[in-house]
Amino acid sequence: MVGTAPTEGRRERKKRETRERISDVATGMFLERGFDAVTVAEIAEAADVSVNTVYNYFPAKEDLFFDREEEMVDRPARAVRDREPGESAADAILGGMRRDIRDRSLYAGMMEGYDDFMRVVRESPALIARLMMMQQRTADRLRVTLQEETGAEPGDPLPELVASQLVHVSNVVFRAAVRGIAEGRSKDEVARESLAKLDAFETLTTDAFLNYATRAGR
Repeated sequence: MVGTAPTEGRRERKKRETRERISDVATGMFLERGFDAVTVAEIAEAADVSVNTVYNYFPAKEDLFFDREEEMVDRPARAVRDREPGESAADAILGGMRRDIRDRSLYAGMMEGYDDFMRVVRESPALIARLMMMQQRTADRLRVTLQEETGAEPGDPLPELVASQLVHVSNVVFRAAVRGIAEGRSKDEVARESLAKLDAFETLTTDAFLNYATRAGR
């Protein structure tokens, strides 16, 4: 018997739509006025909900801005969990980055207008602190995944070191792409530079790093 995906019920749909409306309203206000200048009460009024409703969906004001935080934090770890037989952790993550770059996707930092999003971050100490915490959570999530995938013993430094390097190069390439788009350079030019950075990174690393956590089966 072929299973079917569960259908979203009316209650779930209304909750999703309310969450999306609050998030969209908040993002527009943050982009227009800056994160620190906008209050949760103003967001609630503009979205036609109560302040308590906003906090039910977004426990902290920063959650309104980084409303896809969990997805972003888990993305490198998920790439490793989903890697194909014969693929290493580096293959999975760097290969995914190359696909994002070729697709000119949001995840590669090449989405039009994303520089405005990052401008709001740079202007807010609270958002800068949250972004740094997200980057650390991303590396920690990847470290745990590598420990599980390789069966590493407690105290083995490799999962942490490999995770930190892969997350770091991802951040470096992403920031440079956002900066390039903001400077008015074409997506094709920025993509070429991003791919060149990944190629250069691989030339500087060892086979032990590039082959770490290779999935058996090929």
